[in-house]
Amino acid sequence: MTKQYDKKFKEDALQYRKDHQDLSVAAVCRNLGISQITFYNWQKQARENGGEIEHIGSGNYASEEAKEIARLKRELKNKNDALQILKKAMGILAKEKQ
Repeated sequence: MTKQYDKKFKEDALQYRKDHQDLSVAAVCRNLGISQITFYNWQKQARENGGEIEHIGSGNYASEEAKEIARLKRELKNKNDALQILKKAMGILAKEKQ
């Protein structure tokens, strides 16, 4: 699972790099506990959006369709988890009967 960063953290990370130009990007990323790829992605996103970093966090969806898709994915995962538990229980019960 990937770690989620809020918009403020992303903005602060980019500002930190600007404020500490004597540090390499690798050093900045080490100090912040993020990967260089993550930092470069945020930097690219800010450059492409006029300095603005888009952020879609937990519960914030780009559209109602995206929200519904996320809900359906959660529901499917829950059903699959329940099915796996039932299969294991049936296997245990079958072994006990033998």
